[in-house]
Amino acid sequence: MSKPVLTDFFATWCGPCKMQTPIIEELKQKLGDDVEIKKVDVDENMEAATKYGIRVVPTLIIEKDGIVMHKLEGVTRADTLEQILRPLID
Repeated sequence: MSKPVLTDFFATWCGPCKMQTPIIEELKQKLGDDVEIKKVDVDENMEAATKYGIRVVPTLIIEKDGIVMHKLEGVTRADTLEQILRPLID
């Protein structure tokens, strides 16, 4: 089994995306290497944004074994993300 992957779809001009970044950093401190965290700039990677149906930034996609488990639009709190991710960690 692979570890869960959290992908943060953002844009550099997006105010709420700037609020999400320190939340993701806090989560990374708590969960360490148990979760892979990726950041995707939608303006630079429209293909990935289209693949995942991203219409709002920030959007967080949580995958496990290549399957999308959760799609969260807007700023999401660290404790909420931790509650979602903990059960997905092997």
